[in-house]
Amino acid sequence: MKRGFTKEAKIGIMTIASIALLYIGINYLKGINLFKPSNMYYVVFDNVKDVNISSPVFVEGFKVGLVRTISYDYSNSDKIKVEVSLDDHMKINKGSYVQIVKSFLGGAELHIRLNKYNDEYVKSGETLEGRMSENMMGTVENNILPMLVNMMPKIDSILSSLQILVSDPSLAQSLTHIEQTTANLESSSRQLTQLLNKDVPFILTDLKTVTGNFTEVSENLKGLHQPLMATIQSVNTTLANLQLTTEKLNSKDNSIGLLLNDNSLYDNLNGTMENASKLLIDFKEHPKRYVHFSLF
Repeated sequence: MKRGFTKEAKIGIMTIASIALLYIGINYLKGINLFKPSNMYYVVFDNVKDVNISSPVFVEGFKVGLVRTISYDYSNSDKIKVEVSLDDHMKINKGSYVQIVKSFLGGAELHIRLNKYNDEYVKSGETLEGRMSENMMGTVENNILPMLVNMMPKIDSILSSLQILVSDPSLAQSLTHIEQTTANLESSSRQLTQLLNKDVPFILTDLKTVTGNFTEVSENLKGLHQPLMATIQSVNTTLANLQLTTEKLNSKDNSIGLLLNDNSLYDNLNGTMENASKLLIDFKEHPKRYVHFSLF
């Protein structure tokens, strides 16, 4: 007859099973699946602030694993070794590195930056390079705060100068002048509005009347077009006749033209007149040479 387990053995088996279930449950709560095949890698950082066990590991925004352990490397000061568990199918190219990225809600995540230009892969258990990324608070603390500290004396000087300027009586006088100028501008604006509302319509009416008069004058000038053209044509004809007469006077093919342009004819006429004058003088002095009286 077979004997069953003793009471002590049963208690031992139950204890071991409870411890195993507790270990599996704790790891499950951490996000570690002990029954899922995975590869282990180590990453060395100078600072792992906000990185915790079970912090997620991402590649291109996709979760591929998590942090298993964090330990200080006493053999190499200022170095902290982080063990990460990645999916069995995840391959990491040589030259890749892991970067700590701070989140706005607190905590940190690990992001694998793959070197896609290398076809060789890191084997499980090897160590990867770890880097820190600049977060918003770190940028403010490292860059902006020192600038603000350096600017504080200048800001203090500017505030002091501003206080002196505000307390200066000339500033109050300037403000008073500005207020008076504003009042004058308001008065001018009212006068301009009154001008636009009262005088401008009358001016526009007068302009409209003047425009109508110009239109009427234009129509009258249009009616005078034909008589004016006839007059101009008559003037042109008269000028043409005058030009023809002038040409004939300058020509030697007529008596007047010869008289005006031929010197010989002028000399002949001049000689004839001179002979006639001598004849009259001789006739006056010796009339008996030309007149004879006989009674019988």
